[in-house]
Formats: sequence, C-alpha cells, structure tokens
Amino acid sequence: MRNEHDTPSIEDAPCGANAVEPGMPASAAASPTKRKPLGVIRRFSRERRGSVAIEFGILALPFIALIFAILEASLSFSTQQLLANAVDRVSRDVRTGRLRDAQLRGNQLHGIICGRIQLVVARTCPDLVVDLQTYNTFAAVPKTIPMTAGGDLNSSGFRVTPGGPGTINQLRAYYRWPVITDLLRSSMSSLPGGKTLLGATATWRNEPFDL
Repeated sequence: MRNEHDTPSIEDAPCGANAVEPGMPASAAASPTKRKPLGVIRRFSRERRGSVAIEFGILALPFIALIFAILEASLSFSTQQLLANAVDRVSRDVRTGRLRDAQLRGNQLHGIICGRIQLVVARTCPDLVVDLQTYNTFAAVPKTIPMTAGGDLNSSGFRVTPGGPGTINQLRAYYRWPVITDLLRSSMSSLPGGKTLLGATATWRNEPFDL
C-alpha cells in the first residue's frame, strides 16, 4: 500500500502535450505550440495603442500629395497634346484652303481651337490665345515666345490674318494652365499667378488652292 503522503513516482506523472515540466508555469501547458491566424486577427482588432493609425497618418499626407501631383502632371501633358493636335488640324485645313479668311476672323479661330481642347479646360477657354499671320519669308517667322517684363505672355501683337494661296503662314496657340498642387507649383509654374504656359506652333506654306 502507498501512503497518501508519498511522493508520486515518475510513472504516475501525466504525459502528453499538456504535461507540466519542472519550472514551467501552469498556463504554458494550456497554450498550443502554434497560434491560430484567427487569434492573431482578433488580437490585432482589439489593439488600441494607436501606433498603426499614427504611422498611417504620417505616410498618408505625402502619399496623397504625390497622387495629386501625378494626376495634375498627366492632365497637363494631355492638354498640351490636345492643343498640339488642334493646331496641326487647323493648320492643315488652312494650308489646303478648307478654312478661309472669312471663317477665321474675329473669335472664330479661337472657337475652333477651343472646341478641340474643351474636354480638359473651361467652357469658353478664357486663358487661350491664338495668333495666325502671314510672312514674306520663313526667316521672318517668329521663333521665340513673346514675354512681358513681368514674365507673362505678351499677346499684344497677336492677330488673325491668314494669307492666300502660296503664302507662308504661322499659327501659334498658347494656354495659361493653372497649377493647383502645391508640390508642383514651384517647379511647373512659369507664369505669374501660379500658372504654366502650354503652347503649340505650326509653320507652313499654303498650297495653290483656288480662291
């Protein structure tokens, strides 16, 4: 017979995964060796220390600013391409005689080019200026952008006077594009008021079309 005060032998000790080794806390025996993913998710959802929110707030502002900068730069380049396509199309119509002087006078040329870029600009294209003139030689054609002393576009000499068959003509169209994103304003702005200048030019000799 064994006395109830006798020390249990090794054979009487519990065995298996939940066995308690000497020096091990009792709570350690109940915890599984592998933690379930669901338990990790639950602990994360109960986390209230706020470190994740703080890190997200620090990274979110520059990330959102970068996204807006990319969108604005892409929109600016798209507008530039639309303006270049509009100038090419109008210059071809003038060169072949499809568009005549009477169809371009006044604000008609402005309206034609505005209609081709209206997808990305204001309805009446208030910052669009156009210039269509004829010259005696190609050497006399302007090769620089006229600017004022204050750094703005100088459109005082712009007019619409296309030539007839066989004449040399140049069409210039410029748009003052507003830069909205502060991240790009210092690098993209080339005009006063935080705007950048988009432009397109075409020079050609008219075909000998019939008047």
